[in-house]
Amino acid sequence: MSNIGQPAISFKNVSKRFTYSREQPQSIQETMISLLGRGQRYPKKELWALRDLSFDLYQGQSLGIVGRNGSGKSTVLKLVARIMRPTEGQVTVNGRVSALLELGAGFHPDLTGRENIALNASVLGLSEQELGRNFEAIVEFSELGEFIDMPVKHYSSGMYMRLGFSVAIHVDPDILIIDEILAVGDQEFQTKCIDRIHELHQNGVSIILISHNLNVVRRMCSQVIWLENGQMRASGPTEDVATQYRYQSDTTVSRRLMQDKETQSFNRWGSGEIEIEGVRFLDTNGEERSHFQTGEEMIVEMAYVAHEPVPKPEFGLAIFHQNGTQVNGPNSQLGGLETGIVADAGKVRYRIRQLPLLPGRYQVTAAIHNTQVTHAYDFHEKAYPFRVIAGGTKETDGLVAFAAEWSWEKDGGESSWEAK
Repeated sequence: MSNIGQPAISFKNVSKRFTYSREQPQSIQETMISLLGRGQRYPKKELWALRDLSFDLYQGQSLGIVGRNGSGKSTVLKLVARIMRPTEGQVTVNGRVSALLELGAGFHPDLTGRENIALNASVLGLSEQELGRNFEAIVEFSELGEFIDMPVKHYSSGMYMRLGFSVAIHVDPDILIIDEILAVGDQEFQTKCIDRIHELHQNGVSIILISHNLNVVRRMCSQVIWLENGQMRASGPTEDVATQYRYQSDTTVSRRLMQDKETQSFNRWGSGEIEIEGVRFLDTNGEERSHFQTGEEMIVEMAYVAHEPVPKPEFGLAIFHQNGTQVNGPNSQLGGLETGIVADAGKVRYRIRQLPLLPGRYQVTAAIHNTQVTHAYDFHEKAYPFRVIAGGTKETDGLVAFAAEWSWEKDGGESSWEAK
């Protein structure tokens, strides 16, 4: 990435190392060794979150950072925000930085929203004169109304994040860094927040964003860096790098499709308030099967257990062909399923009346998110395989068989329809 002028952000051969030690014995043998050694400490271990990373981001550019969990994405943002320092190399930041990382992290629970605006704005570097010019805009954007004079310890999580977002985008930043697109209220308010980010970008603010959602990255970023194990795998125009990243991810999963279900490992993440116990594929009689024909009824059953009451969780699925192509991505929210507060254990089912898929191997991702689909309680990435076998249709090419008919009409004659 190059441009004329001084970079807003410059990384030169940056590496970040974390050291840690395992103080607690993990087995009876280690306990005995620890006792005999009279409190001997375990040797320290090293983790390199970043290795020799270099890039420049110029004023007005928007940069997305992609990569799997643990690839070093969040470490980059924390280095830019000066939350931490590099172990090696040089990080240069020119301009005021506003970070949408942990919204409202500087709020004091006993102070009102109005008082916390002044407190948080000063932490973010706003002078009294700048705060005076922006104060009413901050309050108006947050849509908190009369609640602005209530102590924030009485705020809901949505109100808390609204106020934090509103402060963060009104500090007149030169650089805005974003860790995912955060849940800041209902869909209408989220849309307003994204529009505001676009407005800042159009006004010359540099944007640096990390996200697992490639569609968000494609929409908001002109350049992308792909990190893998703390090192740069690729960088360049968004579509070029996003295509490479998607291809690599799909190819990796396609190889795993050939493994047996019982021995297959898969990527899993989430906060765990509610967990997926397993996914089964059932036929019209409720019998579990791994093979279906095109046109048959198939029911995808997701068993879950909630370790605490969870309000309105969204249950989602995504079906992938063996070549990595995503076929669909239904969820309970789009399907109009109202669950209310979910507690204890249960099952949700997604019924496909006539399976349109053509013969081949398929893989299902199962996930449970919050209402805004911004926070995963449990995510099982391409974890559950099934196969569509020959017999339901004569078609063989492509992914799906449409419920369609052919017609033939002679000139001046009648038309006739024949089932496919």
